[in-house]
Amino acid sequence: MGYHDELKLKMHQYVKSVYKASRNFPRDELYGLTSQLRRAALSIILNYIEGFARRKGDNCKVYKNFLEISYGSLKETKYLIYFALSENYLKQDDYDLLSKLADDIGGMVWGIISKIK
Repeated sequence: MGYHDELKLKMHQYVKSVYKASRNFPRDELYGLTSQLRRAALSIILNYIEGFARRKGDNCKVYKNFLEISYGSLKETKYLIYFALSENYLKQDDYDLLSKLADDIGGMVWGIISKIK
């Protein structure tokens, strides 16, 4: 498995884990925190995939832009999971898993970004 396939797999695991963990959030957060967290998590992989598809030729700046959006969405989810933990919506074990996956993904995405001129 190549680097990009491994990264996509980690992103997929992250989205699935976010969805699973947020199922237990309070019902009154459905259109607030739950929705925002899920949309931001999906944005990570969707922007990565779209950017990767556009990386050919002279589109390095376009690719980098999509990666930066993906990275920004990842950072957004990191705060949202912290907030969910602080409100006791998220179990510590779920937070630890999500935080570790987010750190792994962040390191991989930032590694790609830093190599693009």
